[in-house]
Amino acid sequence: MQALHFGAGNIGKGFIGYLLNKTGYEICLVDVNQAAIDRFNKHNRYFVEMLDDHHTVEEVSPVKALNSLTQEQDVIDQIEQADIITTSVGVDNLSRIAGVLAKGLLKRVGSNKKTIDVIANENAINASSALQGEIEKVVSPEEMNSILAYTGFPNASIDRLALSKEGEEEETALVEPIFEWVINQKEAKNHELPPIYGATYVDDLKPFIERKLYSVNMGHAATAYIANLFNEPTIQSALDQPEIERMIQATMNETAQYFITQFNVSQDDMDAYIQKTLKRFKNKNISDDIYRVGRAPIRKLGHDERLVKPARELKRLGLPVTHLTCVIAAGYLFAHPEDEEAVRLQTYVQDHGIEKAVNHFSEIEDQELLTAIIHYYQDLERQKQRASKPELPV
Repeated sequence: MQALHFGAGNIGKGFIGYLLNKTGYEICLVDVNQAAIDRFNKHNRYFVEMLDDHHTVEEVSPVKALNSLTQEQDVIDQIEQADIITTSVGVDNLSRIAGVLAKGLLKRVGSNKKTIDVIANENAINASSALQGEIEKVVSPEEMNSILAYTGFPNASIDRLALSKEGEEEETALVEPIFEWVINQKEAKNHELPPIYGATYVDDLKPFIERKLYSVNMGHAATAYIANLFNEPTIQSALDQPEIERMIQATMNETAQYFITQFNVSQDDMDAYIQKTLKRFKNKNISDDIYRVGRAPIRKLGHDERLVKPARELKRLGLPVTHLTCVIAAGYLFAHPEDEEAVRLQTYVQDHGIEKAVNHFSEIEDQELLTAIIHYYQDLERQKQRASKPELPV
């Protein structure tokens, strides 16, 4: 079986390619980094190291790689012959691969009538649908109809920390042992292939997407923003502080009520999920810099993003948002000179004040919620100016 994967970064190597290879696929990676492509083709393999106490290393083989800029026809030929196509290029780069995908899928329609699924594994909601939309922009309606007759674009939710180890000769991905790859099977076309190793297939992806965004991603960002107040350098060092761990768990307990209310999830299931997530965050085999996790605060403080949406929904339901509002306030204090969004955010707050900033970036209309965020911001800012230890809600 042949798998074609766009994006040879950490997620592509350590997560998607690794699991496809475990399923029995030969892997062809498509990227634009010629040095990495040459290493893949020289050794026809790469390694995956687990970030656990054993640091188990596994080989992924056979592997080959193509450059989408200089080997477009070879990529088109691979699309024609592939059994499955996946991506992890970043949601903003889906438009860049749409053209070659369209050419390959159209060639496939003419010569290879087997159905195929294209799964975009990006940190975004409904990324496969977004990729389908990008392909629609570069083909005619008639061509798109012929593509859709044989091609599925099942959406997916992915969750795994993947890093890399620098090496002159070989490619090594570093991954945490816990992961989640959830695929909407109702949107798939090809149901004859074996299930992907470790993947979960569901009929409704929304609960899994929202649980990841508003629990895992929320908790990760919350830890970074609270850690910043305490001058803790990593997620792991921050969660070594009992008061920070209590704060993050309390915040996750608040957002859990959103899932319990909206998706009829049990309290026990959410408690177990929170404990599993905190265990992941505290993994001492990982050193997760808070500026990497907290970067792009404008996006993360957005109206429908990981912090603000659950706060809005819980407030609408009349449920507590004490810890969430404090974390949102901490997000507005997140400053880092090398983060363009953080610089822009702090400049806006300085020029216009915190209330206008929250109105502008988070678009919060509920006056009580807005007042609570401003109250925490002012308290935390005063404590920061005095260089005193932040006081967190209990």
